[in-house]
Amino acid sequence: MDNMRVVGRGLRFPEGPVAMSDGSIYVTEIEGGSVSRVDPHGKVTLVARLGGGPNGMAVGPDGALYVCNNGGLIFEQGDHGYRVIHGTPPTYTSGSIQRLDPKTGEFKVLYDRCGDFRLYAPNDIVFDKSGGFYFTDFGKTRARDRDIGSLHYALPDGSLITEIVHPIANPNGIGLSPDQQTLYVTETETARLWAYRILSPGVVEKLPAPSPNGGRLVCGLPGYQRLDSLAIDSSGNICVATLITGLVTVIAPSGEVLRKIKMPDHHTTNICFGGPDLRKAYVTQSTTGQLIEMDWPEPGLRLNYEI
Repeated sequence: MDNMRVVGRGLRFPEGPVAMSDGSIYVTEIEGGSVSRVDPHGKVTLVARLGGGPNGMAVGPDGALYVCNNGGLIFEQGDHGYRVIHGTPPTYTSGSIQRLDPKTGEFKVLYDRCGDFRLYAPNDIVFDKSGGFYFTDFGKTRARDRDIGSLHYALPDGSLITEIVHPIANPNGIGLSPDQQTLYVTETETARLWAYRILSPGVVEKLPAPSPNGGRLVCGLPGYQRLDSLAIDSSGNICVATLITGLVTVIAPSGEVLRKIKMPDHHTTNICFGGPDLRKAYVTQSTTGQLIEMDWPEPGLRLNYEI
């Protein structure tokens, strides 16, 4: 599309955009360990320094921001921006889900484990209409091995967290269909989009083998592409930020690839919808540290909770 506008600059590996009713956008900055607010004029204001690696983010029923913190990544900064380096930083202890008050900047760790297992690297999050949230745990990569990922469901008051899918390979983006009956999840390294039928809040149907993770395969992209976060439009199409090729790939629930929107940055990581009629798309460009706004041909899906 030729209507792209840079509305935020100088961000330190931005992800997790959340559109506000006043036209501002909250973003996480993984390299900066922080959450920032980009106002409609492009001014960037620090909201809070959370530490670790703030990643995906969503508004909960109480108006707070809920942040998937991956625990931190290793970065290299070069002439073309930030690059993630293989491995885990020495400061890493675990991942977590954090609750952030956007008005005061106060935050706390809500969850850092599920039962006997710690959270390794929570990545993306979506709230359902009952007030709970689904999130992905991507897992950490070390010198010689990597974690197996999981999907979780939790309540925002800290009273319940449960694992709903394990194993799953490096799950990243997560979203709900317009009727709230289907949970969509991307796998980064396989470039596959999976769907799970929701039986009740926090309970999904799991298909038998040969499904490797109990999900229904919606779409797999060819060649060397990696899938990051996603957003759903009002028609139920899944708009996936696509790494390496630097695209937003729009996939129908049937699995058909409807559109490919070329972005300036090969590390196109997250997308959300905003504006009065939800016809603005906001896309994070993580290598170059930019937030891009563009007109979208159809409205985005209105999320269950907003600021």
